[in-house]
Amino acid sequence: MKALLICSGGFDSVTLAYRLAAEQSLGALLTFDYGQRHKKEIDAARLCAERLGVPHLVMDIGHIGRQLSGSALTDDIDVPHGHYSEENMKLTVVPNRNAIMLTIAFGVAAARGLDTVALAVHGGDHFIYPDCRPGFIRLFGEMQARALDGVAEVALFAPYVDSDKTEIARNAARLAVPVSDTWSCYEGGDVHCGRCGTCVERIEAMTLAGVVDPTAYQDKEYWLEAVARVKKCTS
Repeated sequence: MKALLICSGGFDSVTLAYRLAAEQSLGALLTFDYGQRHKKEIDAARLCAERLGVPHLVMDIGHIGRQLSGSALTDDIDVPHGHYSEENMKLTVVPNRNAIMLTIAFGVAAARGLDTVALAVHGGDHFIYPDCRPGFIRLFGEMQARALDGVAEVALFAPYVDSDKTEIARNAARLAVPVSDTWSCYEGGDVHCGRCGTCVERIEAMTLAGVVDPTAYQDKEYWLEAVARVKKCTS
């Protein structure tokens, strides 16, 4: 397997990059600039590619992103704070984002002679992101097999789709991933906010995995409040 990994520069995709590199299966990283406010993730992906010694392709689809309005990641809307399982997190949905990125990635992989597109979606994404769910991943892989029939054979590899972020945190520790050099926060400030959904999930996963989190956060304790609120609502 030689994979083109869609790498945002976040904790999940960088961990998958290190996993593929350890297996000598990493061909290149592909990062998308879709007009997200947290552009620091692009720099984190670039650093990952440099360290792993693979090409880093940055695809500017900002003109597409501008049409996918209504998301706190691309519009002038306050980023919601809390746990990913809370209803307000739907404000972070960018319609069809993964479907668009994957379509481009399959074309790029075929053109570069790579046989796999890798994606680090995981079980924690399922509640609010329909294009991260197992059914979507399975059907998209089947659709691309038809789209490239007779042109190229490119598989879709999403090893964490049925796992939670805690398993990714354990993988990161085992692979010695430089976690502090990854960027997850949706706020796009100087340091991780510690309050947006991806920050809360990141801190929670590292804690549950029993792994030291070297990331600097503006608020390192808020995640406890967010988790307690969710537990109270579901009890």
